[in-house]
Amino acid sequence: MAIPSFVDRVKLTVQAGNGGHGCASVHREKFKPLGGPDGGNGGDGGSVILRVSENLNSLIEYHRQSVRKATNGQPGRGGHQHGAKGEDIVLEVPVGTVVTDAETGEHLADLTQAGDEYVAVVGGKGGLGNEALATAARKAPGFALLGEGGESRLIQLELKVLADVGLVGFPSAGKSSLIAAISRAKPKIADYPFTTLVPNLGVVVAGDTTYTVADVPGLIEGASLGKGLGFDFLRHIERCQAIVHVIDLGTWEPGREPISDLDVIEGELKAHGGLEDRVRLIALNKCDLPEAHDLADLVRPDLEDRGYRVFVISTKTGEGLNALKFAMADIVAERRAIVADEQAEERPVIRPKAVGRAPAADDSFTIAKKGDGEGGFLWRVRGAKPERWIKQTDFNNAEAVGYLADRLNRLGVEDKLLELGACEGDAVAIGGDDAVVFDFRPQIESGAEILARRGEDQRLETQRPAAARRRQLDAEYHAWRAEQEGAADAD
Repeated sequence: MAIPSFVDRVKLTVQAGNGGHGCASVHREKFKPLGGPDGGNGGDGGSVILRVSENLNSLIEYHRQSVRKATNGQPGRGGHQHGAKGEDIVLEVPVGTVVTDAETGEHLADLTQAGDEYVAVVGGKGGLGNEALATAARKAPGFALLGEGGESRLIQLELKVLADVGLVGFPSAGKSSLIAAISRAKPKIADYPFTTLVPNLGVVVAGDTTYTVADVPGLIEGASLGKGLGFDFLRHIERCQAIVHVIDLGTWEPGREPISDLDVIEGELKAHGGLEDRVRLIALNKCDLPEAHDLADLVRPDLEDRGYRVFVISTKTGEGLNALKFAMADIVAERRAIVADEQAEERPVIRPKAVGRAPAADDSFTIAKKGDGEGGFLWRVRGAKPERWIKQTDFNNAEAVGYLADRLNRLGVEDKLLELGACEGDAVAIGGDDAVVFDFRPQIESGAEILARRGEDQRLETQRPAAARRRQLDAEYHAWRAEQEGAADAD
């Protein structure tokens, strides 16, 4: 099986790293078995980043390996040790790469400048350790938060060559020869159809204007129906500011002549769509052949009557090439001036963020009644915070479940459920397809209070009477010593 040398469209599965779990740990040392929480936070998972590189002209690297994964964050550890962050992976792509969601078709990014970056998937946040969860009301949490899962997505990378002028025409019309004649590009050139299997790109200098020219290989009649190669490559001239029809004056194929060739190619461009507003030029090529000039003089008036500017050229002798080069340069310069004026009119208003203030968190949530569920109506809670908190909770730890209940109550979920008519025992689901379902128990002490009243920890409280008793004995001893010393002085 032959390995392709040029790939301009791939599907790529990108997986960000998971966040590391937080650690629930209590500091211990001699004579101090419960010295307070010291569990560190988990590290964030690595992200997958796309970055534009000028050194690439194909997506072949991702054709060979279509799955890329970033590393996970490390879990926190005791002794105030936070987990290491997962490493990001950077995937280099060529200039002109368009990124879309392969499942929904959503346009995600258009990477047109060297150095541009797009974060395709974001690594999961690391879970907080019990040291970070400790407060004045919860001095020694016996739980930690779980790390969040990293994002996963199937994306499509599509390369659209950034060229100013696109060359279209039948195979062997001379498109590659034209690029070689007006630039320093060295495409493969031969006298048989479909010599060019990949788009060629050349840089042309005409006066003060420098621009790029690209060709579309293998465009023939029926390309829009899958014949030939050209329809797959038409995307490479979607960004062009002008289209040049390269028409062969010396074709040997029966039934071919310049006007019909033009009509066929225009029909394929129309089938592709999106190119109707591009300026068209006509290059009648191979005028060095016998009787070619006579044919050019015959068809030129008809082409000009259609509104085309026509150039009679020879890529072999160089005839007419300078006129064509400067005509393309004029179109490119005019279009660049229009774009520059449009960008100058769009003056963005920049409002810098206030120093020291974090963006407000989204506290919104919705509750909907979804019909009969187990034990009553099934209520579904949706919202960024509730769904995130569910993923962070270790449901094997009663105290962690109680902490989740506290957070939901502070957010107002319980009050809203009661307001909507939820009854004790109703099934309540938080999240979407992977929702967590629990029975509604309003105003019931939560798991965070199982070990003790909220804000207390029995493991620490059991030490306080003994410590207080030692301090009392020490005070009584010092008072007795002072009394004895006073009596001795009196004697």
